[in-house]
Amino acid sequence: MSKAMSFLRRIGVGWLLPVAILLFWEASSRFGTIPSSVLPAPSDVAAAFWRLLESGELLRNIWVSTGRAFAGFVVGGLIGLGFGLANGLSFLSREITDTTLQMVRNIPHLALIPLVILWFGIDEEAKLFLVALGVFFPIYVNTLLGIQTVDPQLVEMGRIYGMSPSTLFFRVILPGALPSMFVGLRYALGIMWLTLIVAETISASSGLGYMAMQAREFLMLDVVVLSILIYALLGKLADSVARALESACLKWHPAFQAA
Repeated sequence: MSKAMSFLRRIGVGWLLPVAILLFWEASSRFGTIPSSVLPAPSDVAAAFWRLLESGELLRNIWVSTGRAFAGFVVGGLIGLGFGLANGLSFLSREITDTTLQMVRNIPHLALIPLVILWFGIDEEAKLFLVALGVFFPIYVNTLLGIQTVDPQLVEMGRIYGMSPSTLFFRVILPGALPSMFVGLRYALGIMWLTLIVAETISASSGLGYMAMQAREFLMLDVVVLSILIYALLGKLADSVARALESACLKWHPAFQAA
């Protein structure tokens, strides 16, 4: 029971500031401090949420955006993980590919949108490519960094004890690299939603970004704010899942052990 209460208390503390901001926002709107033409009250945004939920439009657009985001995440994440492992474990692979990848990493991937539209049009492939490209580099860099920062004395000790290469990887190298890899995972999830927001507002016929742009055309400010808040909540949910997975996989790590 004490563990459950401690967990609920931690969750509650994290939501204190967002709730306080919402209350201040609502009060400021009610007293006219924030004009409705600048920022609608939270109650108006909630009314828009209920209206779109009843029509089915909101759930449909959330489902489309979530599918796009995680399809791009899986593609870019797996490729980034593969390159990170290859370059972390093989000096030859790192010498061949790392310099090129680091040069490409310094190109803002959102700046490629005009070129991506010319390549793929405005169909799903363009959004998938942009999300995958945005996700690739955080996963790649942090996987490579994690492997490179594994204590070489532990690796040498494993070899002395006669561990096979696969056993050495799964028992020594991978656990040592996991903390850095999870940092890359959480960072990539943030990049994933950021990329999708931009991609959907430029070339989409469905999704939350499309819903926000349509609302802008009709001056429906409450729907625009609602779309932004839903993006934020989806990002928070994805980060919470990543943190839970991190805690479950790193129970042995001192930083994740309960005091």
